[in-house]
Parts: sequence; C-alpha cells; structure tokens
Amino acid sequence: MDAADTYLSMFAELEHEPAGRKPAWVHAIRKQAIARFAELGFPSTRLEDWRHTNVAPITKVRFLPARAYHRNGLTPESLEQATLGGLAGSRLVLVDGQFSSGLSSLGVLPRGVQVSSLAAAIETDGCFIEARLGRFARDDASGFLALNTAFLKDGAFLHLPPATVVEQPIHVVYVSTAQGDPTVSHPRTLIVAEEGCQATIIESYVSLGNGTCLTNAVTELVAGPGAVIEHGTLALENAASFHVAALSVSQEQASNVLLHSFSLSGGLVRNNVTVVLDGEGSECVLNGLFVGNGRAHVDNHTIIDHVKPRCTSQELYKGILGGQSTGVFNGGIRVRASAQKTSARQTNKNLLLSPDAQINTKPQLEISADDVKCNHASTIGQLDADALFYLRARGIARNAARTMLTYAFASEMISRLRHEPLRRRFEEIVLTRLPAREGAEES
Repeated sequence: MDAADTYLSMFAELEHEPAGRKPAWVHAIRKQAIARFAELGFPSTRLEDWRHTNVAPITKVRFLPARAYHRNGLTPESLEQATLGGLAGSRLVLVDGQFSSGLSSLGVLPRGVQVSSLAAAIETDGCFIEARLGRFARDDASGFLALNTAFLKDGAFLHLPPATVVEQPIHVVYVSTAQGDPTVSHPRTLIVAEEGCQATIIESYVSLGNGTCLTNAVTELVAGPGAVIEHGTLALENAASFHVAALSVSQEQASNVLLHSFSLSGGLVRNNVTVVLDGEGSECVLNGLFVGNGRAHVDNHTIIDHVKPRCTSQELYKGILGGQSTGVFNGGIRVRASAQKTSARQTNKNLLLSPDAQINTKPQLEISADDVKCNHASTIGQLDADALFYLRARGIARNAARTMLTYAFASEMISRLRHEPLRRRFEEIVLTRLPAREGAEES
C-alpha cells in the first residue's frame, strides 16, 4: 500500500465514525476533496511548482491521526515560553489539531467579534461557514490542500463584523506534542474580515515534543471592502517535523492586507501563499523571512494575482541559510488584462552562511495588461567581509560579529511588524533561531 492508499484507507475509517459524516455539508466537501486527492496524489518533482521540493520523505512515514491529545505537562506558562509569551490579546490554542479550552484565553473582544474553534463554529454558525469554507482555498491547488479538506475536523474561526477595530493581536497557536509514533494533523483556519474592520492576527505553529509530525495546514482569509488586516505566521517546529501550509487571501475593494511569514525552524517546510486582488484599489504587502539550519529544507511559493485595476502589491522575502540547508523561493506576479494601472514589486534576497547551503530562487512576472509598473529582483550573497573585518577590528569576537551582521540582515523584516510588543517578541525569537557558525573559533 503506497502513501496515497494509506490516506484513502484512513478516510474510509473516518467514514465509519458517526462524527465523520456530520454535518451533511461538511461530509459532502470531505468526500469531494478525498476524490480530488485520489486524482492528484502527492506532488512530485516532475511538477514545475515542486521541482525543488521532494516530498518523498513525507510519503515514507506512516503518520497516525492524533485522535485525542494529552497535555503532557503543557501549561499556559510553558506555552508562553515556547511562543509569543507576554503578548496581550486573545489566544486560541489547538493541541494536535484539537481545541484546548484550558489553554485558550479569549479575553474581552469588541461586540460581535467571534474567535472560536472551527468545529464549534460549524455547529453554531453552519450556514455562514458553509458559504465561505473552501471558497478561497481550492482543493485542486494541490494534493495536500485536498487532503486537509478531506480530513477537516477542527481549527480556528475568526469573524470580524463591519467597522470593528480589534486593538490587541489575536493569536492562534497550533501545538504539536508528538513524542512517540509520528502523527499528522490538518488544522484549518477561516478568517472573515468584513467591511472597514481592522485587526492583527498571528498564527503560530510550535512543536513541544521531539517526535516526528506532519502539520498540513490551510488558512483562508477574506478581507472585505476597506478592511485593514495584518496577518502573520510563525513556524517554530522541531527538526523532525514536516510542515506544509497554504494561505489563500481574497481582497475586496480598497482593502489593505499586510502578510508576514516567519519560517524559523522545521525539517521540511513548504509555504504556499496565494493572494487575489479582486477589488479595485486594494493593496497587499508580503514580507517573508525564512531560516535554514542543519539539513532543513524551506520552500516558499507565492502567487499574487492582480484581477482588478489600480491595485498595488509589494513583496520582500529574505532567506538565511546555514549548514547543509536548502531554500527555495518561487514568487509569481500575475497581472490580468482587466488589471490596468497595476503597481507590483517583488524582491528576494538570500544570505548563505556556509559553503554547503543552497538556494533556488525564481521570481516571475506574467503580465497581460499594458498600463502597469512591475519589477522583480533576486540576490544571493554572503556576509560582507569588510563589515566583518570592521567589527573584528573593534574587538568583537568572530561569532558575535557574524551574528550581528546576520541579525542586521533579518531585522528589516521584523521592523515591518506594525504592533510594537509583537515586534519586540519577534526580535527575541529570531535571535535564538539564527544559524550557528560552524567551525569558527571564538576569540
């Protein structure tokens, strides 16, 4: 039995569970998704979009679904140390894909704002969610996305009513506790930000065990007319973990979306980000920082689809790779014929800290309109030898000097976070995740 057959068999087992067939509309999209997965299977390197990322290691592991979670000493305090501790605002926690009320703290939210587990929301707001779930992240995008929908069980649901302003960040934490058998979870997040609302939303993915896990996550975000949304993802999983994530964003007229992607650890990481500028005058900014240590593989695949006129997109991704790690950046900007007066800019910068680190970078423009301003660029380099000499000449030890220069390269991405307390916490976390200098003598 190959890996795809294993998941088809797992789905058949799910079908025998009473909860697996309710409610009817969820059951219907699950069945549709598993059929799509049966057609697509797992992506291979023969596909252009996956040419530099071999998912064979994922298919060789027999992952078990985490049917029940155990906190195993996990407390709110240990969770704070592992991720964005001390951050004010609401925190929704899911452990091994299942909502934990004991670790969550929603606090006081503006009237009408809903932050809850997706499973609970499906029971209470089924009609609202049915009209939106799966609309922005399509199952035909990849086998992983189809698999997420097929095993859709729980996740996070955020609904921001019109003209709502949420002052403090909303933090969604997905925790993996795998220590024994390898486990898989398929968390799903749905964010609906209606007209004129403002909020900052962070999703963190953390592994607190040393075991192998596969997190196959999907997030759908729709920004209504005039909405201003800042969304960040923070990946802090262990070196034995596999993380495949899809973020699908749909923007309506004059909306403003700021996206941050921080992939700071993990064994094999693949991030798919798709933004559709489907409303005139909308703006999006994509910021990404990815860090590779050891033999890690980190792949960022982004698509910005300009559909309506007078939209603006800016994208900057930076990679820092040490050891024998590999990185991939594949960014596409698509400007349709209907998207006149588009302004789009895309940049990818990469810093290689060791001779064995590798990066494959491929920025792309696909332009069908004739009145646009678009450009892209990509760079690959090493630490500046003159700057390193300058610091060494002032008595700064070699490792410390390298860390200072590496952090200086990364700090631009941190400075783009709008929320000051959030920015300070990210500074602390990034400093602990920068690649170590191999073989250097401290003096």
